[in-house]
Amino acid sequence: MRKIEKVIKFDFIYDLVKDKYSENYDRPSIDPVVLIKILFIQYLFGIPSLRRTIAEIQTNVAYKWFLGYGLNEEIPHFSTFSKNYERRSKNTDIFEKIFTRILEETIKHKFINVEEVFIDATHVKASANKKKYYKEINRKREQNYQAKLEEEIAKDRELHGKKTLKQKEKIETKEVKVNKTDPDSGILNKSGKEKCFAYSFHTACDKNGFILAAKVTSANLHDSVMFEEVLDEVIKNVGKPKAVAVDAGYKTQYILKTMFDRGIIPVVPYTRPNDKRWVYEKTPIRI
Repeated sequence: MRKIEKVIKFDFIYDLVKDKYSENYDRPSIDPVVLIKILFIQYLFGIPSLRRTIAEIQTNVAYKWFLGYGLNEEIPHFSTFSKNYERRSKNTDIFEKIFTRILEETIKHKFINVEEVFIDATHVKASANKKKYYKEINRKREQNYQAKLEEEIAKDRELHGKKTLKQKEKIETKEVKVNKTDPDSGILNKSGKEKCFAYSFHTACDKNGFILAAKVTSANLHDSVMFEEVLDEVIKNVGKPKAVAVDAGYKTQYILKTMFDRGIIPVVPYTRPNDKRWVYEKTPIRI
């Protein structure tokens, strides 16, 4: 707590939320910086819920000091943050602005090395009963490369004096399971993992472990679909990296082409060919 308080000045949060509060009306509110610091405590120390976080703060002197509360001062109720979020922060970019501001400070002090960037996704289980859902027919999310591929084909045909192909409007749909408790989550269907409703955290970081960009989606969206959006966010926040390392799930022609076109070196693992021609039958050796 002392290390964080020493290097991060949270006063900038007041400017970000000043249009959410009234100076002349309503009763005095909880300090917005305190509300944000409570979230810091929860995530830094891996506390599973806000209710548990408040209970920990009530008995932890270091947490109270970090929030600016005395030993005998009453800590805000755990529902206070939820109410403030619904009334003031929901559907805003306040948290993204706080993240970006702290990231700017790390760049300023030269803690970040942008030469190599690592992109991957982590799946987090949602607090939702996997048996309580209903089925819904949704439109499939279009792949980013499909429209670009058709555009390149049209330009090439025009260059060679050929007639432009008519694009067939094809709407693909799929049946999805929507959870009744948490409809924003999605079914995680990955080998070796429990089948449940979850979220995917698509994250980019540097070799020192600093997060450079993050996107959150439902777990039923493949990791590779979000690659370009995460890369764009990295370039926007810290500039273009020299190389990007990904696992085998991102090893697609489009992703590799995207990096080559931007002058980025792709670092991907070697995967064996799946063609049956490369499979040899075992033959017994007779001595």
